[in-house]
Amino acid sequence: MLMKGVTLRGLEVFEALAASGSVAQAAEITGLSQPAVSQQLRNLEKSLGTDLVDHGKRPMQLTSAGRSFLTRTESVLSELRLAQSELTVMDLTHLTTLNMGIIDDFDNDLTPRLVTVLAESLTRCRFKLITAPSHEITTAMKERRLHIGVSASTGEVLDGVAEYPLVRDPFVLVAPRGKLPKGPDMLATLEGFPLLRYEREQLISRQIEAHLARQKLTFAERFEIGSHLSLMALVSRGIGWAVTTPLGYMRAARFHEQVEAHPLPFKPFSRNISLYASADWADRVPRDVAHTMRRLVQAQIIDPALRTLPWLEGDLRVLDG
Repeated sequence: MLMKGVTLRGLEVFEALAASGSVAQAAEITGLSQPAVSQQLRNLEKSLGTDLVDHGKRPMQLTSAGRSFLTRTESVLSELRLAQSELTVMDLTHLTTLNMGIIDDFDNDLTPRLVTVLAESLTRCRFKLITAPSHEITTAMKERRLHIGVSASTGEVLDGVAEYPLVRDPFVLVAPRGKLPKGPDMLATLEGFPLLRYEREQLISRQIEAHLARQKLTFAERFEIGSHLSLMALVSRGIGWAVTTPLGYMRAARFHEQVEAHPLPFKPFSRNISLYASADWADRVPRDVAHTMRRLVQAQIIDPALRTLPWLEGDLRVLDG
């Protein structure tokens, strides 16, 4: 049983305050008034018998007890949000066949969660799932080998295919920790440090190379890597730097102590991840699956990413259907 005064709303307010350091911003995040935010924090601290923030500092800073409690709070709220998202998929017991492909960027945590949700409802269905790079998912959708595909958008309209936007995934620079100076000297440093490229066939590689060309930026061609985690491993060993996205960065959590992400030192750009469905599947099934995926992405990828990389706020976000 929770202590009296420890409420879900109180935990949400504390999480928002910890992220923003501001009662005004926490009020905006939670939709409460500023006095209500302050009252929720007082109630929570009173029930726990300790201060969670240093009330004498602006922006607010967490106490040691607050930092410890925040870890637990984020874990609890994350699980609750996931549980909520897993209840949103419609009853799929009427389906007899479902072939689905999902971009491998989601393969660590999100895809297993989604598959579990779907499998529990697909009681009479022959279900096939593949994970693959975006260009392979797109080809499979064009050739009608998949009913539903989740991949990065190429920007083209696919004949006989409906698109449901999921997430905006901005590109970031990833380098060995402590290697790059901040500020205007960063780009000059990159020119003498190898760019680790994705394999040319991959859509993400074509998007990056096209953007570099538009910016009239050229870098020596020495490394071309087909595996995302292998590319991140090379960055972690100090071999070079890479352009990737927050989805890719979060997928490489095992290397986070050795690498760090930076905003691009040139004009920003992003990619969109969408769910695609054959036109004859354009009913509630793809819409409900897309809705569930947005909530899973928010809880499992975007929220943790923004805690680690708060400068992505507003750029890394779920897209309305």
